[in-house]
Amino acid sequence: MYDFDKLTDRSSTYSFKWNRYKGRNIIPAWVADTEFKCAPPIVDAMVERSRHGLFGYTLPNEYLPAKQAIQRWCRKQYDWDVALDWIVWTPGVVPGFNMAIQAVSELDDGIIVQSPNYPPLLAAPGINNRTRYEVGNVLENGRWTLDFEQLETHAKRADTKLFILCNPMNPMGGVLTQEDLDRVAKICKDNDLVLCSDEIHCDLILDDLPHIPAGKLSLVEDSSITLMAASKTFNVAGLGTSFAIIPDAKLRAKFASAGAGLIPWVNVMGLVATEVAFTQCDDWHQAELAYLRSNRDYLVNAINQIHGLSCVSPEATYLLWIDASELGVEDTQKWCEDKGVGPSPGRDFGNKNCFRINYGCPKSMLEEIVKRLGG
Repeated sequence: MYDFDKLTDRSSTYSFKWNRYKGRNIIPAWVADTEFKCAPPIVDAMVERSRHGLFGYTLPNEYLPAKQAIQRWCRKQYDWDVALDWIVWTPGVVPGFNMAIQAVSELDDGIIVQSPNYPPLLAAPGINNRTRYEVGNVLENGRWTLDFEQLETHAKRADTKLFILCNPMNPMGGVLTQEDLDRVAKICKDNDLVLCSDEIHCDLILDDLPHIPAGKLSLVEDSSITLMAASKTFNVAGLGTSFAIIPDAKLRAKFASAGAGLIPWVNVMGLVATEVAFTQCDDWHQAELAYLRSNRDYLVNAINQIHGLSCVSPEATYLLWIDASELGVEDTQKWCEDKGVGPSPGRDFGNKNCFRINYGCPKSMLEEIVKRLGG
């Protein structure tokens, strides 16, 4: 019904992903957007909105259909009842966690983040002149979780104000369990920390596991900022639209104030795309997950057969974190690029011996990536 096997030429679109290796025989497999065309209802809705011909100011908070769509999605996907006034629009999850830092901390205060992690999240404390404390993502019994001893140590520091969680994890693809999150919530509650959770990949869980939003945890409901978006799941990241869900009114006001005069309004096309993604694309979403599961299983098996490379099957996302430490090379990124593959460099995430491959692409493209890495 949906053609995820088709590779669409993006060379004329100034694609961030494809421009990096423009003119070079290197397959871009790095930044986290997919090679899948949007679900037809999203495209149709945007075309129809374009035909209207007027693109004046639209106040995001007054665009009720998009907020109601989020409400419907949260109830359906996570069994989470979200009030409409809990929703705060942001032009991306990255502005969201930077706003959270500004909202709940002062200069030089401590901000806890995981490592390895998405580069903008690692950079956020420093950008805001805060102190970064790192908590390791650790592999236990074949699944990724947190180093809770480190988390508790940093949480007890007098200057620590915020823990920015990444769940599902980027780049490892781990999904935190109810037990994991209950431990996180208790540590945050006991140490008076705000929990800001980047959950941008939460609708890309490939195994039979639930996603549990931070804002649904009773211990931290009044001290949580949950960041979500349709962008990764429905491949609309370029529309610059995401949202925070903040149950507590005082925290919500602080968060909104942190972006006042600096953060632009979410644009009308992003609102339209979000509305339609969360109301009319359930079948497309399920088909995408099935395709990604197949790609993941193929890639994990193939990578573990390449000498010097190893990986753990990710529970979520369309990103594979690959350990290249056994290759014995100084620069894993150069090793990949010399073979004609352009992954995300592990050093940017906090581990120079690894790299990250995006498998949100047609199977034929993935097969060529494997062929080049194994050649």
